[in-house]
Amino acid sequence: MIRVAILTVSDSCAAQSRVDVSGQTIKGVLPAGKFEICDYRIVADEHKDIEEALIDFADTAGADVVFATGGTGLWPRDVTPEATATVCQQMVPGLAETMRSEGLKKTKNAMLSRVVAGIRGNTIVINLPGSVKGIEDSL
Repeated sequence: MIRVAILTVSDSCAAQSRVDVSGQTIKGVLPAGKFEICDYRIVADEHKDIEEALIDFADTAGADVVFATGGTGLWPRDVTPEATATVCQQMVPGLAETMRSEGLKKTKNAMLSRVVAGIRGNTIVINLPGSVKGIEDSL
């Protein structure tokens, strides 16, 4: 069983003014029986909060994979890729390149995605877009 932690990065979801559809989409896409959700959190678009959650998922919760959704766009508060790069010891650019490449088959907007992937200890951290369609296409 692969242990998965899900981090939704969204100011509005953290403020409980919007329902977290993105995190729920990740849960729904992962095949049952192969993946176990070991942790799930929502944080605002704050570099420090994102870092702390990713570190906790990898170092304490023992997640094999962390999916972070949201905060990968072009707005000033979109800092998920930078926070991910800060906590990872190695980057895995091929995953992000493949997600963008596959996304481009469906929408030109995929080229604007700033998702990254990396490794912290024994945990792989993968950024996903915040949109439901982007998550489904990437996973």
